[in-house]
Amino acid sequence: MEFNLNGKTALITGASRGIGKDIGIALSRCGAHVVLSARDREKLAEVKNLITGEGGEVTVIPADLSMEDDVVHLFSEIEKKFKKLDILVNNAGIGYYDELVGFPLEKLDAIYRVNVRGTYQCCQCAMKLMIPRKSGYIINISSMQGIKGYPKQSAYAASKHAIVGITKSLGAEAQKHDIRVSVICPGAVDTELIRDARPDLDSSQLIHPEDIARVVLFLLSLSERSMVDMVAIRRRNASPF
Repeated sequence: MEFNLNGKTALITGASRGIGKDIGIALSRCGAHVVLSARDREKLAEVKNLITGEGGEVTVIPADLSMEDDVVHLFSEIEKKFKKLDILVNNAGIGYYDELVGFPLEKLDAIYRVNVRGTYQCCQCAMKLMIPRKSGYIINISSMQGIKGYPKQSAYAASKHAIVGITKSLGAEAQKHDIRVSVICPGAVDTELIRDARPDLDSSQLIHPEDIARVVLFLLSLSERSMVDMVAIRRRNASPF
């Protein structure tokens, strides 16, 4: 894409693997200083080495988004180092899968702490950095399950529907601050998460994490006159929503 993110600071959560990893690499290649966050320190270090090996600028700040203090520390460090945040990609997420009847409520709570509460708090903290500058872009990664449902995935789908709802409301609130907010709803992506959720799927037919990274780049490449509320992307032969 013929645009650059030189001078921009971008935070990607869940950046140690899969979609988050590819988004971090893609934004770095466009010139952004990327801040990578996740729980897995070893995997984060591997991604950092990939980016620095290409000459990119990267900062690693490990965090568990289910822990309020971790999120506060994450954004405090960003404010100290950069004094701003231009881009937030809320990608971190977990999933547990089984039929609703008998589904352990503690697993539902665990999903909501990361997928919903973590996303919500990151949006709060990012807005506090973006509002004074009247500039910024928040991109939340939901799922096709944020707009439809599948058997044995009610808890995960509920969290992804919540992310769509957060994005819609925040998008309306953020307009007056000239901050853009979008949500991406991917279908089956070839990641560890989808292999756990849908072992029946043929991985050769799935979209790849880099496809989602390209959607992020597309959104960021649009002029500030433009606003995209939602992007739904699926494998070519999958049924539409």
